[in-house]
Amino acid sequence: MDQVVKDVFRAEGTAVNWALLREGRDLTLVDAGYPGDVGAVLASIAAIGHRPEDVRGVLVTHAHVDHVGALNHLHERYGTPALMHPDEVANATGERHESATPADVARRAWRPSVLRWSLAITRAGGTQHPVAAHAEAFEPGTPLDLPGRPVPVHLPGHTSGSAAFVLPAAGVVLTGDALVTGHPLLRGSGPQLLPGFFHHDLDAARTSLARLGAVAADRVVPGHGAPGRGALARATERAARLIA
Repeated sequence: MDQVVKDVFRAEGTAVNWALLREGRDLTLVDAGYPGDVGAVLASIAAIGHRPEDVRGVLVTHAHVDHVGALNHLHERYGTPALMHPDEVANATGERHESATPADVARRAWRPSVLRWSLAITRAGGTQHPVAAHAEAFEPGTPLDLPGRPVPVHLPGHTSGSAAFVLPAAGVVLTGDALVTGHPLLRGSGPQLLPGFFHHDLDAARTSLARLGAVAADRVVPGHGAPGRGALARATERAARLIA
């Protein structure tokens, strides 16, 4: 667990992050790890002195298996809603699949880093396709009525409905996989995009970097890698240079 700023926490599971936003005794969970990370998600809630019942909603940056693993457990046990961009709901309900395939990974498994990572995520449920039938759409572009008052920003590319969540009062942006700072398959750390085969539309992901760079925030909590600090415009410019 990292406390990024007051009432904003980042937790790490199987090479993936989720975040907790606190407002009094209420929480917002942003993303939910792999299916095998359910226990770790619950432990992270307990680590800051809360119960799963305190989670008023789960915001999903995008509906890949490593970000939705605890959705069904929280909904079935506690009635917790899951909200995402309207363009992402079909990915969560299983009507659409915009993600890397096992074949994409297998073609790269000759690299030791890919093999180690694929074995780890397989143990965490990475080959599953969780279906969150209860997924709901939030209203894009307006502050959400959830703890932390996050403001969604649509960043298509990684998936059609990929989104970041801005916390204006805290100067924090939760970027999901639209911008990361590390991953087992990346050669270095720092602001960058994931390898191209992870993205549904790489050109759109590049374009979304410019939109993200215009956000007023100086702390980044990514879906993969450590939290970063500094002007977001510089971070996205660095990511764009690495692509070039």
